[in-house]
Amino acid sequence: MTSSNEQPASGTLAGGVQGSGVPGGLPPGRSDLSFIPVVWLAFVMAWSAYGLVSAWWLVGNSGLPDTVFYFVLGALAFDIITILWGLYLLGLAFGRSAHFPRHFTFWQIAIIVFLLARQAYVLAVPDFVFSARSMVITAAEIGIGLFCIYLLRRDAGPAAIYTARQAQAPSVFASIVAALLGIILGAVVGAVAGFALGAAIAEVTDISCFEGGCGYFAVFIGLAGLVVGAIGGGILGVWLVHRRSRKATI
Repeated sequence: MTSSNEQPASGTLAGGVQGSGVPGGLPPGRSDLSFIPVVWLAFVMAWSAYGLVSAWWLVGNSGLPDTVFYFVLGALAFDIITILWGLYLLGLAFGRSAHFPRHFTFWQIAIIVFLLARQAYVLAVPDFVFSARSMVITAAEIGIGLFCIYLLRRDAGPAAIYTARQAQAPSVFASIVAALLGIILGAVVGAVAGFALGAAIAEVTDISCFEGGCGYFAVFIGLAGLVVGAIGGGILGVWLVHRRSRKATI
């Protein structure tokens, strides 16, 4: 079947995506998976933030062996890098940038290399105890990461959605500044709101204050609010700066 100018009706569409008879020219059923890498990205960032909050107190523990101390310090540093790098990737994803698949692949490969190195270190150092559960979780993380890389391979359906030519991503510096501001403001707001919510819940449910029980509960909810607020603020900051950039180029 041809159009009036004798060109195939399912030929190449605007933006360089091959037509296939469905809206947007994407292969049917394949673009529906494009959300999986973005969801996985957000989950890994949240998991890294949880690791920061739950393991930070170990840094000041003077009783740790050097092999464990430097392991914890390295893991915390990598968690910070993962979150900041991930915020930039979220900005690319929100902007439907064609750079997202390639940058996501680099990010995911770096995480897989770190996971393998971490597991090898744990198995080699006698100060750590073997844990089958930890190995299963690591294998699952690597497997999901490889699957996301496969989804975003060149010419794949999910990758083709990130080809909006009108979206011009802002500079890396602008994204990082927006992410940092969003993290700081979101962490403050989340911590305050979480602590207030925790105190209110403790009051309503009559949680015992024996040995500071109600106070510990409020602090725990505050820390949870800090993590959620920091991640949400960082994502919002990056989204706003990319949204502003898209408006400026339209």
